[in-house]
Amino acid sequence: MTVTFLITGASGFVGSRAVAAARSRPGVRVRTLSRRAGTGSDTVHGDLSDPASLRGACADTDVLVHCATRIGGDAETVEAVNDRGTRALVEEAVRAGVRRIVYVSTAAVYGRGPFRGVRPDEVPIAPASATSRTRAAAEQHVLGAGGLVLRPHLVYGEGDRWVVPGLVRLLRELSATVTGCTALQSMIDVDTLGRAAVAAALSPAHAGGAHHVGHPEPVTVPELLGAVREHLGEPGGGAAVDVATALDRAAGSPLALHHLGMLTVDHWFVDDAFWKDLDCSPGEGFAAGFRRAAPWYRSFLRELPAT
Repeated sequence: MTVTFLITGASGFVGSRAVAAARSRPGVRVRTLSRRAGTGSDTVHGDLSDPASLRGACADTDVLVHCATRIGGDAETVEAVNDRGTRALVEEAVRAGVRRIVYVSTAAVYGRGPFRGVRPDEVPIAPASATSRTRAAAEQHVLGAGGLVLRPHLVYGEGDRWVVPGLVRLLRELSATVTGCTALQSMIDVDTLGRAAVAAALSPAHAGGAHHVGHPEPVTVPELLGAVREHLGEPGGGAAVDVATALDRAAGSPLALHHLGMLTVDHWFVDDAFWKDLDCSPGEGFAAGFRRAAPWYRSFLRELPAT
């Protein structure tokens, strides 16, 4: 029996991996949602910022995997896509009788830590940005329809333009690396996340609800910084400063302070139940995943302007 997937955000960082993972599964047909009118049967026209365009988008669909997210930009556009767009899409899915809805969200819906060994819903939803706030609203639309919400924290790998590049920008801005950091971070490589989203969509053992999706072993900040130095050079020039000095140097840059928080505050989320009985491995872990992605990061970072 063929299972028909509709995947949103198919050209994006996570969505493209979900498409590849779904297409590798026998008996799965993949269709993608696109703002551009397609000529093939595997492309469905629809724009999350225009709810009327989504009418009929989920017809003849068994599984909806929603990976599209607007990150940044003005508050109205972010709300239109993430909140109202998701609501309209979910309503279409319910109307069409879609059996399973999976939404790739973010652990940022909890706000800023510290979070150490936190299980799903052990802490309140308290988003600290417009993007996270509207993604939290999107979660409620999915959960209200009996769907499955996946909350990764830091996602890295080829195509990552935020996590590792942001860390490198911070070290360049500080002109140093940071010492004395002991924080733990939940991380997952993007290929594993794409496979996990598809596996969860097909899993009979996973009903609706929210799950943390990260490798079971958290990454320590010294391990993260060590991998950056080993594979990407010395973005801080080889100098080192303590946390207090780093905070002082970053005081005028909200973006630098945000990434400095990644080094100094625990964001460790656990969820053993997610990987249990799932036809997907959590992967080899950070060291192996970062090593594979390092050539892409080096190429991308060469294009970044010097600070």
